[in-house]
Amino acid sequence: MIICGSCNNHPPVIKKPGALPLASRRWATYCLRATVLALLSFTSFNVSAQQTTVPRITGISHVGYFVSDLSKALTFWVDFLGFQNSYDLKTPKTSEVQIAFIKINDHQHIELFTETPTIPHNFMSHLCFTVDDVEQMRSYLRSKGFEIRPNPNKTRAGDYAFEIKDPDGTLIEFVQTLPGGLETKAAGKYQPSTRISDSVYHVGFLVGNSQKSLEFYGNILGFKETWRGGADPKKLSWINMRVPDGTDYIEFMLHSKLPDPSTWGGSNHISLLVPDIAKAVATLESRPAYKTYGKPLTIRTGINQKHQVNLFDPDGTRVELMEARTITGLPTPPSTAPPPTPEP
Repeated sequence: MIICGSCNNHPPVIKKPGALPLASRRWATYCLRATVLALLSFTSFNVSAQQTTVPRITGISHVGYFVSDLSKALTFWVDFLGFQNSYDLKTPKTSEVQIAFIKINDHQHIELFTETPTIPHNFMSHLCFTVDDVEQMRSYLRSKGFEIRPNPNKTRAGDYAFEIKDPDGTLIEFVQTLPGGLETKAAGKYQPSTRISDSVYHVGFLVGNSQKSLEFYGNILGFKETWRGGADPKKLSWINMRVPDGTDYIEFMLHSKLPDPSTWGGSNHISLLVPDIAKAVATLESRPAYKTYGKPLTIRTGINQKHQVNLFDPDGTRVELMEARTITGLPTPPSTAPPPTPEP
């Protein structure tokens, strides 16, 4: 029997064997509640941190282009440029090739679609970036307001991927390669010595609103601007944005009014890196397929002070060969001109 310490007037309190005093029980309850709240707070903080940290984007995986004649396209990419058609995917329930894969290296390729372009005159199908964890990227973009399917989608090529559209409607894909995918299985193969390049340097595409694209690629995806320039000193034409966790970059081809559709293939282009532009041109001119190509290969120095030469596939899509170094060996100063004013 325990008597209240303040007086002797309260009825006796019977203590059960093993029971804690009332104060001790209250303190234990308080500690438990505090621990639960702390754990909830920590979990909430972690979720918030995951949503505000951009998952790793390591480079350009591939770019897809529509082609009107696969045989002619393969003559350009294989016979002329020296790459290999590593594998393909057939149209379901047929023996017809739907997508031909042109391997650049173990982590980059070109996809040639034999379908009609989704948008007339636009032969660029999509652009794909490599990520470490596709589900993290999906969750991150969903936290930014993008509507994306909740579960990983395995592509026909055997990798996890999903797609969204950028502010101009360009289809952007994110891919996580898997051990059983076609790309992984082809590692170390289909890389002939005839390849004119072994690396995708950058991919360029039309952009109508530079601020919206800078917000999307820069603030949301974490790309870093590396250079901007223009053919006209008073008007900005290009903005280069590097992937957050690699060296590949994209190039905004700026416009205020969409150019003539016949020129879209020049804007929506791919740039392949070469160490020596003169040697690359000489190699191409020595190949039998050069006669079929039938266009002069003219070396120019770009506004960025880098040697380059432009080629065009049978459908007018530009394939640019470019050296990484400038002719001066020094960085080219960026333009300070304003971007084009977007159309209302």
